Amino acid sequence: MLDAAIADQLRSHLTKVTRPVVLQSSLDDSPKSAELAELLDEIAAMSPKITVERTDDDRRRPSFAITRAGTDVAVRFAGIPMGHEFTSLVLALLQVGGHPSTASAETIRQIEDLPGELHFETYFSLSCQNCPDVVQALNLMSVLNADIHHTAIDGALFPEEVEARQVMAVPSVFLNGEPWGQGRMTLEEIVAKLDSGAGERRAAELAAKEVFDVLVVGGGPAGAAAAIYAARKGISTGVVAERFGGQVLDTMAIENFVSVSYTEGPKLAGALEQHVHDYDVDVMDLQRAVRLHPAASAGEPVGVELENGAVLRSRTVVLSTGARWRSMGVPGEQEYRNKGVTYCPHCDGPLFRNKRVAVIGGGNSGVEAAIDLAGVVAHVTLIEFDDRLRADDVLQRKLRSLPNVDVLLSSLTTEVLGDGDKVTGLTVEDRTTETARSVELDGVFVQIGLLPNTEWLDGTLELSAGREVVIDDHGRTSLPGVFAAGDCTTVPFKQIVIAMGAGATAALSAFDHMIRTEAAEPPVEVVAV
Repeated sequence: MLDAAIADQLRSHLTKVTRPVVLQSSLDDSPKSAELAELLDEIAAMSPKITVERTDDDRRRPSFAITRAGTDVAVRFAGIPMGHEFTSLVLALLQVGGHPSTASAETIRQIEDLPGELHFETYFSLSCQNCPDVVQALNLMSVLNADIHHTAIDGALFPEEVEARQVMAVPSVFLNGEPWGQGRMTLEEIVAKLDSGAGERRAAELAAKEVFDVLVVGGGPAGAAAAIYAARKGISTGVVAERFGGQVLDTMAIENFVSVSYTEGPKLAGALEQHVHDYDVDVMDLQRAVRLHPAASAGEPVGVELENGAVLRSRTVVLSTGARWRSMGVPGEQEYRNKGVTYCPHCDGPLFRNKRVAVIGGGNSGVEAAIDLAGVVAHVTLIEFDDRLRADDVLQRKLRSLPNVDVLLSSLTTEVLGDGDKVTGLTVEDRTTETARSVELDGVFVQIGLLPNTEWLDGTLELSAGREVVIDDHGRTSLPGVFAAGDCTTVPFKQIVIAMGAGATAALSAFDHMIRTEAAEPPVEVVAV
């Protein structure tokens, strides 16, 4: 079942298994069960410490548990974890098999100390690049704490269950049978959500930090580049970020990053984080900045206030907070977010198999989304505000060749309709005739561009009409000692490679600012006694 290269890699990984592992399967007569049985036999043949046993003790079939022999330590998958989840399978085999985790000692202690019996279920899709982080985090937690249990479920193989639980976005996490979380979450985020005292402890730690030379706000490509360039100057550098990787984490295929023919967002984000950790950089993840405090006077530090109340201080600051998906801003959109309204066709498309969906936006992102979805769903309606599509011609030609796609031009979505639980349609106004009509559908994929994450900067420095931070060619903002880079700024093109260059520019400018500020300070007068 596995190709030769992947099989060789897996065989090499399995040499790290130190404790006996039993793969306990629950199967039926379906082709997918036969496929899973073949995969489990193939894995078992790669290591003398792994055996297979058919138990049929799970109502979901096909499914299997990876169990540490003679113990209650187990990780369960309902489905066949290939695609983006193959790494989750490999890590589960290693961790159940006794190979230590790379999680920090503090995080491991928090997990081991979590009270109560916790039963997690995570619905994923094999095409979702955000799902593995959640699956792997909860798998590890179930290995480290005997009172934590986790089942990762391929929603595409259990459509009736997905429908009954109204799962319309992945990853979707249930705790003890109730909805608990949606979207990408790191191990630390999950633990912090379960450990009620973690936030207060972290706030106190952050507030006690010394003044930085350079503090980078944001952990995307611009922020990572800024941190690396600053740290290489031998100055004290910190990065505070809501999630390291930023928008890149939500990017599926990257084919225009110079010197790298192809990569995927999460992989690039991981490489960025690792590169930053190669240097002496204080990375403060899972922290949202809410206010910028300009220096009170020349020579005083700039303050960055966090959501938890802590204030970080730095001689210079680099703002690289990036951007986020733009919402339609119409009635029903927020009410039905993750209940049919979604922003990631790669992640959530499989949940709408054989259903009718709409894509909002006729640029490259919208047309690419419609093309991808057309191969999965029953019908796609692409809705564009303008009187023409703005996507590249090659994409438009492909789109118009598809038999299950309709394109509505000069059309404005005015409302998302639903039955209280899920989306049932849209109200669309024809801008030419000013008439409205309802379009029946099950899902809405919004692809209408980005908004800079700059609301927290209102009133502190100059923003453009589009709410972007105004910078000059050195990355300087209107505030002395404050620089900016990447998609949150007025840089004309929003590209990963441009953001990285801008981050490097901002860091070098911050270093230059510190040198010149020091040089401008008057010398201390020495009085002879």
